[in-house]
Amino acid sequence: MSETPAGSPPDTLELAALLCSRVCHDLISPVGAIVNGLEVLDDNPKPEDRDFALELIRKSARTASARLQFCRLAFGAAGSSGAQIDLGDALNMARGHIEDGKCTITWNLPRLLLPKNRVKLLLNMLVIAQQTIPRGGTLTVDPIGEGETMGFRVNAKGLNARLPQNIADLLSVSQPPSVDAHAVQPYYTRLLAQACGLKVVLAPEGEAVVISAS
Repeated sequence: MSETPAGSPPDTLELAALLCSRVCHDLISPVGAIVNGLEVLDDNPKPEDRDFALELIRKSARTASARLQFCRLAFGAAGSSGAQIDLGDALNMARGHIEDGKCTITWNLPRLLLPKNRVKLLLNMLVIAQQTIPRGGTLTVDPIGEGETMGFRVNAKGLNARLPQNIADLLSVSQPPSVDAHAVQPYYTRLLAQACGLKVVLAPEGEAVVISAS
């Protein structure tokens, strides 16, 4: 995977390519599991192996569908310019993508329509917050302000919560970006915040890690 030179942000074509790579990375695992399950079925398996393969296919298909829906909203166009998105829909997408038995979401936002870039920002903040609690925990989402100018605060609390310094640096407007497919998501989060007139910060808070946009 190519990487932009240190201090040089990616151009629009490179940014699009990096985001596509990120989406493919998120989808390759469940899609690969579906293929593996189908191969088992093709081998005329024993009944118990057939049941296992079917369950693997069902579970992986649900995961792939949830990730596709989330990525469409978090990274895609999500409607025309100036479109608004229901925060209730955003919650459903976030839960389908993030809640996996280890991580849960506590959602304290009102149900209302917000400009799409603001909702995309929130979903990307959740992705970053989840990375700070690799052993699982709770993401608590609170509003900062109200209405269409609302900002967000996501508190990530879990066992051995950690602050990935490279992600904090990518979010900082004072840091020159060096962006590859692994770093593009936090960099894209930074761009979304700037488009909304907000500043996004990732910082420790006691035993938790907080990402806020205000």
